Amino acid sequence: MKNYQLNNGLQMPRLGLGVWQSENGKETIDAIHWALEAGYRHVDTAKIYGNEEAVGKALRTASVPRADVWLTTKIWNDDIREGRASEALDKSLERLGTDYVDLLLLHWPVPGRVEAWQALERALEQGKARSIGLSNFLESDIQEVLDAGSIVPAVNQIEYHPYLAQADAISKCDEHDIAITAWSPLMQGNFLKEPLFAQIGERYDKTAAQVVLRWCLQNDIIVIPKSVHRSRIVENGQLFDFELSEDDMRAIDELERGKRFGPDPREFAAK
Repeated sequence: MKNYQLNNGLQMPRLGLGVWQSENGKETIDAIHWALEAGYRHVDTAKIYGNEEAVGKALRTASVPRADVWLTTKIWNDDIREGRASEALDKSLERLGTDYVDLLLLHWPVPGRVEAWQALERALEQGKARSIGLSNFLESDIQEVLDAGSIVPAVNQIEYHPYLAQADAISKCDEHDIAITAWSPLMQGNFLKEPLFAQIGERYDKTAAQVVLRWCLQNDIIVIPKSVHRSRIVENGQLFDFELSEDDMRAIDELERGKRFGPDPREFAAK
């Protein structure tokens, strides 16, 4: 199955293209066009990535209709802290050149998150977002939103890969049918240092990257690998024609070591 049914009934593609660190111009536009040609129907951006304009242009000039592409963006920390979530969304929509996003996330659980969540609920009511959710929220942060809000988040986007399974945060999300999206599922390139992935890949005629991404999918995790290289974008999309065995899944599970390649939300949110 290529889609994940969210708790609001919408179908979110399990595979997306992340555009973190992609330049706000031809690099991002080309990457999105290549991804759509390869069958992707999901693009993940954010204000802080500085490329929403290019994302919007890519979608307007693509051969795939905008309505067929799942578009995610995020409210950045400064706007959450300063109570500007609604204004920040309007500016994102202007940069993207669209009147709605399919998913709007709070980027990090910084102070002001409760008020910002309430702004996201209003955006949902106004039709500016079809779904709302969280990013980098841990168990207590999720509970705070659940207690203060009237809508259960549809998604929590977190760092997730074989070295960081985040069992506690995922368990909390499972309790409330909150889908998980993995950022940096390929460990910011560090998957290449782990020989197990290539060894498993040989049995399926697949690459190490495809093995890692498939492991995520079989754990019911949505993935948004980033690349600006056409061949890698195509490679990362070829995930739905094989399935890892229980033994291979278990072997990868055993690599878990609580290792982050990105910021720890507890520390980053305090900055």
